[in-house]
Amino acid sequence: MKKTINLALLLLIVLSIYSQPVAHWRGPNGDGKFPETGLLKQWPANGPELLFSVEGIGKGYSSVVATDKYMYVTGMIDTLDYLTCITPEGQIKWQVPYGRSWAQSFPDTRGSATVQDDRVYVISGTGQLVCLNAETGVINWSVNVDKDYESEWHIWGVSESPLIVDDKVICSPGGKKTSIVAFDKMTGKLIWKSESVGGPRCYLSPILYEYGNIRYILAATGTNLIALVPETGKVAWTYRYHDPQKWDQPGLIWANTPVYKGRDIFITMGYDYYSVMLEMNPEGTAVTEKYREMDLDNHHHGVIQLGDYVYGSNWINNNKGEWVCMDWNTGEIKYKTTWFTKGSMVFADGLLYVYEEKSGNVGLVKPNSDGFDVVSSFKVDKGEGPHWSHPFIANGKLYLRHGNVMMVYQIKA
Repeated sequence: MKKTINLALLLLIVLSIYSQPVAHWRGPNGDGKFPETGLLKQWPANGPELLFSVEGIGKGYSSVVATDKYMYVTGMIDTLDYLTCITPEGQIKWQVPYGRSWAQSFPDTRGSATVQDDRVYVISGTGQLVCLNAETGVINWSVNVDKDYESEWHIWGVSESPLIVDDKVICSPGGKKTSIVAFDKMTGKLIWKSESVGGPRCYLSPILYEYGNIRYILAATGTNLIALVPETGKVAWTYRYHDPQKWDQPGLIWANTPVYKGRDIFITMGYDYYSVMLEMNPEGTAVTEKYREMDLDNHHHGVIQLGDYVYGSNWINNNKGEWVCMDWNTGEIKYKTTWFTKGSMVFADGLLYVYEEKSGNVGLVKPNSDGFDVVSSFKVDKGEGPHWSHPFIANGKLYLRHGNVMMVYQIKA
């Protein structure tokens, strides 16, 4: 009887480690899809109700991440990256520095928080990985990943949001010493470091990829997409995205997390650089190019895979882009449409939420392969700088960030 009880207790502990929900940049799976339901299908003429806004969060392009208890947002104040915890009433509960900001080009904070249970994980613009108590802001542990593992920085330092997989937190320093590292999420102790596949840090955040009984971490350097075995860090396969004949820098300006469906994996990075649909073999040991595509070169705004289509914006130049729908299976472009300019896109409850980067127009869009069907829209009039933060949806609310200001809108029907 005692042995049975001990085994049952052990099973419960293992299940708790592996199944606790995670609040993460671009949704629980990092794919831009939020599980909220019962949301408004159309907004009032002036947009959904603004419940409150909060100033003083610091400069940044990172996204708000909300749990059912608090909101967390990162921002640069002076030369440090700060994490701010905000109550449901819109009050700042605490604000804690967690590392030096990137000090060169575009120093404003970009990495968003990842929250699981009573812990918040963040990475500073110079590679300080920190775990904080979600209630108090007290730092549990901290690791200088980029210094310890000899990261090679590209032009804009670190833009990564941490990934939690089982008992691990994943980080992507790049460089010659290693490419991807995993730490114990409770203690910060190193669990594994992968071999180096080459290339500097890139700007995308890793995700967990699952197909049948295959489970990989998809991460990247500035040159390669990498599939890693979560338990060991073994590299299962790599794909070299960097072509020196088409890109004369040592690393790509690559910020978009891959999206996948079955064995197909889509990667894209803007700048008139080709997007690629990869197909993994059934054994999970290699990938091949299914097709290349030039019209859906998404800058840093994320794309959404829905059924047989993928939606997003493309890059014409740094100030201009179109909204695009592409056939997932063939790469055929179904439409290209101008609506102000390019911007970020997420999905919830059957509709796309788009946030264009120049003027701050927010649109509610029907996913329709026949055209860009805007149901409702409004304009963000708070904050300053480009509108580069991606929307976040939880608790029947839409969370937006513009520079030093966070806004919360009621979108529950």
